[in-house]
Amino acid sequence: MFRYTLMRLGVFAGCLVVVWGLVYSGVMPRGLGDSNIMWIVLLSLVISAPISFVVLRKERDRASVQVVERVDRMKANLDANRSQEDEAIDSAQAS
Repeated sequence: MFRYTLMRLGVFAGCLVVVWGLVYSGVMPRGLGDSNIMWIVLLSLVISAPISFVVLRKERDRASVQVVERVDRMKANLDANRSQEDEAIDSAQAS
């Protein structure tokens, strides 16, 4: 999961550098007034999202498998704890 997050940040950083270069070289329009930084960041986010979706597909699938395994483990632990509590309550009521 950490690896996927770092890869997403890397794609965003690359897009940020490219967009920044294009805006300051005059190829792309600048933002209005003092909004230039916000324009560059938002444009980079919009561009990096589909790139990450396509390029990082395998890594995203690996990360989702890890998340599913972790959730399944937590559910199993909760079920085990719940059954232990039920057994303790049943044995206390039987006494």
